[in-house]
Amino acid sequence: MDPASRANRITYVTRRGQRLAAIVPAELAEAIERVEDAADVAAALEALARIDEGYMPVPLTELRRELGP
Repeated sequence: MDPASRANRITYVTRRGQRLAAIVPAELAEAIERVEDAADVAAALEALARIDEGYMPVPLTELRRELGP
């Protein structure tokens, strides 16, 4: 077992004092993923509800044109 999981803490990988990456306990990473997944599902359900209410989705080609290169 590695020190990050034993201590249940985040360990940062740095270069010249700048954080480049983080080693986190798997349980924490999984919790973050669950929260992100729930947010994605909520956003998708909201978008579908808006379509059901009559809002028209924006075609991808139009979105690309608006956002530019």
